[in-house]
Amino acid sequence: MMRADAVRNRRLLMDAAAAEFAENGMDVSITRIATRAGIGKGTVFRHFDTKEQLLAEIFSDRLEELVTAGLRLAESDDPGAALFEFMTIGTEIQARDRSFCQAAAALSRSESAVHASRERPADVAETLVAKAQRAGAIRDDITGLDIVLLLSAASQAVLSISEDAPGLWQRYLALIFDSLRPQNAHPLPTAAPTRAQFTG
Repeated sequence: MMRADAVRNRRLLMDAAAAEFAENGMDVSITRIATRAGIGKGTVFRHFDTKEQLLAEIFSDRLEELVTAGLRLAESDDPGAALFEFMTIGTEIQARDRSFCQAAAALSRSESAVHASRERPADVAETLVAKAQRAGAIRDDITGLDIVLLLSAASQAVLSISEDAPGLWQRYLALIFDSLRPQNAHPLPTAAPTRAQFTG
């Protein structure tokens, strides 16, 4: 069991690291994180062997935030609106955190915690998609993995100009929503990815 001061230092570290990674991306230094947390650099390495392990835990926390929201939304009486809110939350997390997509690409195969965490949003998305399809709110050829992969599309589309137009991702997310609705849908040219392809 961790001592009270160790618990406090870990919380300070996690909060500072999350803020630094979100603002500056993966390249931020451990020294800068420690300074923001008001702790020594050695304290960081008592909790995490590498910066990658620290980033992986923060990334997993972000995914758990999305999962928690998705589980709540799965109880909604409006499955279509619930799915779109889930996507909005997921996109907003990425829009406010510069390290999220970097971490997804860089850590998913090397850090076991990230590898495992990626499964949970996909599971929740499958549930939300199935309910939305039964309600006729989205097209029948969409899968939960499609939704998870689309979460980064709107935020990435405006990455180069997001500082000048911080809410612009909402425009492109609305366009994605329209593409998911069944009205005037056209057949998709290839099959959806498999879970094995997604997890690597």
